[in-house]
Amino acid sequence: MVLAVLTIWFIAVNTASVGIRLWVATVTLPLWAVLTVTLAVGLLMGALLARRRAKR
Repeated sequence: MVLAVLTIWFIAVNTASVGIRLWVATVTLPLWAVLTVTLAVGLLMGALLARRRAKR
């Protein structure tokens, strides 16, 4: 619970725009959006790996 609150706080405080270079294009997004997408992808990958290990 504490980690979730700290994560939300960290994302909320970082509001500056950042440029992200994707292989060809460069995208400018708010840092909170980048952090949220990164968190979601990490949670999804962790869930998939845990499910895969549980089947073994």
